Amino acid sequence: MTRPRQTLRRRLMLVFAAFSLAISGVFALYALAFAYTTEDGFFAAQLADEAARQREFHRRHGDWSAPRTPGMRLYGDIAAMPTDLRSALREEPQRVEVAGSQGRHYHLATIGDADGAAKAWLVYEVSDRLVVRPVRSRWLWLLAITGLGMTLLSLIAGAWLSHRIATPLWRLSDTVARLRPDALPERLLQGDPDDEVGTLARGLDTMIGRIRAFIERERSFTRDASHELRTPLAVIRSAAERMARDPGLADTSREQLAHIHQSAAQLEQTLATLLAMAREQDAEPAESVPLLAVVERAIVEQSPLLGERAIALDMDLPADHRVHCPRSVLHILLSNLIGNAFAHATHGTIRIDLHGGRLRIANHGHTIPADLRDHLHEPHRKREGSAGFGLGLSIAQRLCERHGMTLVIEHDDDSGETRALLGFSRVETAT
Repeated sequence: MTRPRQTLRRRLMLVFAAFSLAISGVFALYALAFAYTTEDGFFAAQLADEAARQREFHRRHGDWSAPRTPGMRLYGDIAAMPTDLRSALREEPQRVEVAGSQGRHYHLATIGDADGAAKAWLVYEVSDRLVVRPVRSRWLWLLAITGLGMTLLSLIAGAWLSHRIATPLWRLSDTVARLRPDALPERLLQGDPDDEVGTLARGLDTMIGRIRAFIERERSFTRDASHELRTPLAVIRSAAERMARDPGLADTSREQLAHIHQSAAQLEQTLATLLAMAREQDAEPAESVPLLAVVERAIVEQSPLLGERAIALDMDLPADHRVHCPRSVLHILLSNLIGNAFAHATHGTIRIDLHGGRLRIANHGHTIPADLRDHLHEPHRKREGSAGFGLGLSIAQRLCERHGMTLVIEHDDDSGETRALLGFSRVETAT
């Protein structure tokens, strides 16, 4: 038996690993953002201090002074700025940070006097004062290694947790998959785990207990039915045999006794087949059965269903046609199908022949409602006004499914013809 795929464990481990990678990525993003923001804030604070000093100096002296911070320069005109900075500001005059050429990096601040008549630009070339960029590669490597390490730890934690969670589920599912109706265990899991798996196992234990009781009732019924039905059938058959040995018995009575004896024997065989179906056993092995002989026997047995109706019978079956199935099963099928045709035919001719490799039994009778045609094989589903119990086609369908045969019921609204098409798993021709 194939063990269930351990997809739950893999999914838990993948979820842990993906979550760890996501957390590591977010942490790395925030770490870099914090470092760059802090660095830029430091440069912006220096520019703000110098800008305030320059405005105060301009207010007092009417001119700008040289910046005190190394690397910081004051420009009164964009044209005097370095080429890389000048071109960037012409495209975006409001920029406060510019990545220049040859590794240079600028931070800018615009200053003006109180009247707005004078304007200048403070330019802070910070390429030799950058803290983040020189160590960025090392930080990224460190963050990557840390993320991989955390992912590995999360995989280990996920494997441990999934083992704790999924192992009882695997054991439970494996036990359920191996269950057989004749060997149901008292308990599916040893111990009494106080978790969701334990709750599920206890629920299944309760259901299995009910199934065990149901199976026991079914076995008792089939055993009792077998005993109670076989005994009177044996008595009928034995009495018919004794009466048939009476030399003074009239020929007509002897013929009727022969029918009684044959019907009792057939009923015993049918009972054995139905009981075997209930027990999921084969009543008898499959064999090569002449189809014509079984059809003729079913016709004779079901002929009383025709009564006084003027119904013709047209049978066209080759004598050498044989099918592979248990004889009693074939007899039950044909008795049901032919009996239905005899019971429901109202006029015309009943045809029994081969059509497309299948046995066809056709008769003209009452119209079958359209909403009932796809449900005729279900128990107790029958046409309104039918005198039967609606079980014949259900039994026939179950027998067909059990022995690899097919049964299709067709109805023609125009002609009123109903056709039963019985397909066999193997057909032979006698040589």
